[in-house]
Amino acid sequence: MGNITNSNAAFLSRELAGIGVAVFRHTSVGDNHERLRRAMESAFENADIVITTGGLGPTQDDITKTVAAEFFGLQLEIHEESKLRILKRFAGRNLPESVERNALVPAGAMVFANENGSAPGICLENCGRILIMLPGPPHEMQPMFLRHGLDFLRKKTDRVFVSRTLKMTGIGETAVEAALQDIIDAQTNPTIAPYAKVGEVHVRITASGADTAAANALLLPTADEIYSRLGEKIYGEDDVPLAETVLQLLRCGGHSLAVAESCTGGLIAAEIVSVAGSSDIFCEGFVTYSNEAKTARILVAAEILAAHGAVSAETAAAMAIGAAKTAGASVAISTTGIAGPGGGTAEKPVGLVYVGLFIAGHGTFTSRFNLIGGRNEIRRCATILALDFLRRTVGGTP
Repeated sequence: MGNITNSNAAFLSRELAGIGVAVFRHTSVGDNHERLRRAMESAFENADIVITTGGLGPTQDDITKTVAAEFFGLQLEIHEESKLRILKRFAGRNLPESVERNALVPAGAMVFANENGSAPGICLENCGRILIMLPGPPHEMQPMFLRHGLDFLRKKTDRVFVSRTLKMTGIGETAVEAALQDIIDAQTNPTIAPYAKVGEVHVRITASGADTAAANALLLPTADEIYSRLGEKIYGEDDVPLAETVLQLLRCGGHSLAVAESCTGGLIAAEIVSVAGSSDIFCEGFVTYSNEAKTARILVAAEILAAHGAVSAETAAAMAIGAAKTAGASVAISTTGIAGPGGGTAEKPVGLVYVGLFIAGHGTFTSRFNLIGGRNEIRRCATILALDFLRRTVGGTP
């Protein structure tokens, strides 16, 4: 029905790629016995490992393990350890009779303990086919797979897989691919995969070897070559967000930061404060959406607004200067633009964004961007580009 985003598939695909398991297909199927059985049959026609999420609970529409048991010709039986875990979890509360259905598993199955819920995970291995059944809620599924599923699957291979994801902004996926085309064409081990994100491109490099050291040795020359070609665009790797890179640069320079936002409406400040330890750098954030707020809160002169308009390089620069002065910060970043869908003109179309930057002792800088997409995509892109403008400018000042 479109009510739930299948984030489980994305998570599992990422984790499986890390251990060299190629994912051929994602399938979503409703709680219908026959359709689920056909989906399982089709999955095993195309793969020797099948992972399901959901349908392990106590209600009548939780049919995954029932269908799996029939598929493998097995009976369901109570798993006593899981039953005791469920009883302990519900201690002191009324225990619905149906909850014990959670403890039913196909005979002979390997059982994964659920540390965050009731339904245990189940692993069946039969004639070279592996079926791993995981609970649907991500807060149950993810830790279970990381703790039990990955360990089980790693034992099925004698290879170790190591990945590094290089994250970059200020360049599109097509340009990244063009810069790396010869490496991509010649890839064997390691492999290279570019991924387009909103305002960013990620390049994942994965190498396999007999051990971690061997895999890293294969991966390193390719990573170094990508850095030599795209280094100025790369802001970090793996789980490091752009805001964390920016804060580290500011910290190294002994700076403090203020933010003044119009079109981004607080998104930059939200990115900054999502990083632990940002309080030692971040002083204050201003969301000055109206002209009156720009004048009253961050000292933008009415004459500048009248002469150039709210969406202009002059206003962006004045916003940054005023935010730094008001907050007592040595660095300030600002955004002003037209996120749409209305409000654009021939001279100032939807997607036009100006970023202002003030750095004490170095002056004021501005940058203009012409973005495309819906309102929230433009706002998100402007946030990333503003942070990257801050990264590149601060990084280039002595």
